[in-house]
Amino acid sequence: MKQVGNLKLYSLDEVKDELIGKVGTPERDEHERKVSEAMHAYRIGATIREARIEQNLTQEELGKRVGVKKAQISRIERGYSITIPTMSRIFKALGITTGTLDLGSLGKVALW
Repeated sequence: MKQVGNLKLYSLDEVKDELIGKVGTPERDEHERKVSEAMHAYRIGATIREARIEQNLTQEELGKRVGVKKAQISRIERGYSITIPTMSRIFKALGITTGTLDLGSLGKVALW
């Protein structure tokens, strides 16, 4: 905490320590895991949106290609969870014919 006049200023880490728990506690670890998962889902959704827009497709048109409704494409693009089979169908519908999962030291796995 830093005192500036009558104000007390707290860093983000100090606030998270107070509200969620210190680093290494189960509550904090769970929070950090959820944030990480949400960021990955958001990045996948943003990538799908960019590829769709580059191809001048509407969400409805992409949904028809994939076999889902426009609402599901919208949810995916906004970063809501996506399954690997759905991700595969979407990327194939966008003309992206290969996808791999990088497992670091374990190597890469072809998803489709």
